[in-house]
Amino acid sequence: MGTDTQPSPEQIAQHVRQSLPAGGLFAGHQWRVATQPFPLDKKTVQQLEQLGRVLLKFYQAANTIYRWSAEGRLPAWPSAWLDRGKPQSIIDLQRSKEFRAELPRVIRPDILLTADGPRITELDSVPGGIGLTAWLNRAYTGAGAEVLGGATGMLDGFAGIFGDAANVRLVVSDESATYRPEMEWLAGQIDPGRFSVHGQDFADFGDGDAVYRFFELFDLPNVPTAEPLFAAAADKRISVTPPPKAFLEEKMLFALFHNRNLTETWRQQLGDSFQRTLEALLPQTWVIDPAPLPPHAAFPGLGLTDWQQLKSLSQKERNLILKISGYSEQAWGARGVWLGSDLPRDEWASAVDQAIEGFDESPRILQRYHRPARVNAEWFDFELGQAQAMQGRVRLCPYYFVHGEFDTAKATLGGVLATICPADKKIIHGMSDAILAPCALGHA
Repeated sequence: MGTDTQPSPEQIAQHVRQSLPAGGLFAGHQWRVATQPFPLDKKTVQQLEQLGRVLLKFYQAANTIYRWSAEGRLPAWPSAWLDRGKPQSIIDLQRSKEFRAELPRVIRPDILLTADGPRITELDSVPGGIGLTAWLNRAYTGAGAEVLGGATGMLDGFAGIFGDAANVRLVVSDESATYRPEMEWLAGQIDPGRFSVHGQDFADFGDGDAVYRFFELFDLPNVPTAEPLFAAAADKRISVTPPPKAFLEEKMLFALFHNRNLTETWRQQLGDSFQRTLEALLPQTWVIDPAPLPPHAAFPGLGLTDWQQLKSLSQKERNLILKISGYSEQAWGARGVWLGSDLPRDEWASAVDQAIEGFDESPRILQRYHRPARVNAEWFDFELGQAQAMQGRVRLCPYYFVHGEFDTAKATLGGVLATICPADKKIIHGMSDAILAPCALGHA
């Protein structure tokens, strides 16, 4: 802002609002402007800085477990679960040798800050918010703040995932059109001569192009460019990230991690230290598979012998969340999510029935719910012309960018987006009354 004095909350908020690109960042979406970055204590910042390599290793391990299961080196059930509800064309793509070692080059966990520490509720390898977080980092830095990743960490991180490709194509589907403005801003900030944004009909790929896939695999029938894009990538004429591996986009990977039948395999792939780290971070998760258990067996950690018994749990016992695992238009945002303790018994019972009946086409997971702790935040009300205090609950979304070949790749933190919802909201997601802010080292 060009002044030596500490800017006021109003000056910061006005600077941020005035920095908003003319075309916006999210089509038709608004949020509350924070008067400062969201502060994180030193321990949390250190955890976030170290988490990228742990999650990259998790993806590598999940990739190996799926492949070994499909090849018969492990039991068939892990790959059978992960393939459930997928067309054969997707299964063939994700098993093809051409994409064997490929992993997502953008890793974004959703992290809730709870009284018991951080909990990762899911991973998103086709995340929105890259351009938004890059812009927030730059805007608040311009207002005099020091944010995690600095003014250009997100821009440099995203640019680096494409190596030395001369042309980078950001392909955005109609289904993901909400995020096109932030992709256009991102391309323009990095290098408009090298980066370009295209719709789902674009197919004019040149040899050596790098492509960012901003469309979901469940949407392939509606994306004309998908087939020629993946064919060119399989022929090694272009590179594409994230790769067409639907199993890496399944929330049930957390259930596989917690399944004791795979504990030793995970340990071999992750190492003891990373396995312990993830055991503390990943909530206990189960796949709602309706296959009957033997009479003497029960689901670990639940004491239930049949998923129908979920319906009779008390409201306190229903501190559980049902989610669609993946490969569905309902599997992102707050859609396809049912919090048991927040639903009347009949609505919860209906959600359980849907989960049991939907296993073959769209598997659900059950996850232990860890309530986010209350935090204090402040946003600026431009209509009233004053700052407003708000008690809320926060979700952190750190963005990690994977650079280099996958046997020696490194995941670097580019920035952290905080979404702070009013404290009475049970499920945290982007909404008009949420505060969106970059994160900074401070006193949480």
